[in-house]
Amino acid sequence: MKYTIIPDIHADFERLNWSISQSKGRQIVLLGDLIDAGKAVKLPNDVGVLTSISKLIEIGQAVCVLGNHELNAILFHRRSSTTGMPLRAHKVQHFNQHKSFIDSFGIETIDALDWTSWMLKTLPLWFELDGVRVVHACWSDNAINIIKKRRPDGYLQVEDLDEIAAKDTEFACAVETITSGPEARLPEGYSFIDNGGHKRKSVRLSWWNSNNTSWKKAALSVPNLDQLPNGKLPENLLDEIYHSDAIPVLVGHYKMKGKPKIQSSNASSLDFPSNSCVYQWAGESELTNKNLVLNR
Repeated sequence: MKYTIIPDIHADFERLNWSISQSKGRQIVLLGDLIDAGKAVKLPNDVGVLTSISKLIEIGQAVCVLGNHELNAILFHRRSSTTGMPLRAHKVQHFNQHKSFIDSFGIETIDALDWTSWMLKTLPLWFELDGVRVVHACWSDNAINIIKKRRPDGYLQVEDLDEIAAKDTEFACAVETITSGPEARLPEGYSFIDNGGHKRKSVRLSWWNSNNTSWKKAALSVPNLDQLPNGKLPENLLDEIYHSDAIPVLVGHYKMKGKPKIQSSNASSLDFPSNSCVYQWAGESELTNKNLVLNR
C-alpha cells in the first residue's frame, strides 16, 4: 500500500485541495489539526475542510488521526457531567485559538456538537499502517500501552472526556502526550524565558531524534539553551526518545520553520505552516527527503 501523508490543515481549504491533488490514487492519511485557522490562513474554511475530509473518509479514500485541536474542540463544546462547567474553559486564549471554528459553527450549537461528535467517533489517536506509523504529536510506546488497556483501538469515548479534561490521571496524561507531545519538568532550580517573555519550568522534547539524549539537544523552542541543565536526560525521559530501529513514524503539530525536511531517518514532523508539503510513502524502511513533495 502507498500513502500520501498530509500534515496539519488548520481550516486552509486551498492547502487541503493542493494536498489532496498530490495523492494520485494513493490512500490519503491526515495527521490531524484539520480545524482552527492560524493568522496566516487568508480565507479560513472549517466547513469546507471538514466536509471534504469527512466525505473522503466515508468512501474509504482517507483516514485521519485526532489532533490536539480536535480534542480541544470536543472538550470546548461539552460540559462536565459533575460540575456543568465547560470541559475546556471558555477563556479568551481558547476562544482565539478556536475562532474560525466558532465563527463557522457557534458555541455548543447542534452543528458544533455534531462535528465534534464526528471527530470523537471517526478519528483515533494513532494508526499503525503497513510499515509506517502516524500520530498527531508523539509516538510514545509507554503512552499508547496505557491507552490500549482501556481503548485498544485508540478511539476515545464520551465517558473519557471528564478525566482527559482534568489531566490528573495516567490515562489523561497519556492522551496529552499523544496529541500534544512530551513535556518534561526541568530539574529543581532551572527555568528559561520563552519567546513570549514568559518564565517556563518545563520543556517540550524533540522525541523523534534518537541522538537527542541531553537536555540541550532535546529541548524545543528554548531561545537560550544556556539556561538549561548540562548532561543527559533522566532515564524516564530517555524512554520517550524514539529508538533508531523502530518503525518509521510521521507526525504533524510542531510548526517547524524553514524548508520542509525529514528530521531523522525513522521519525519526523511534516508540519511546516509556511510551506505546504506532503510525504509520499511507498514502503521504505527509512524516511527520505526525496519523497517529500513541496508546493513550490
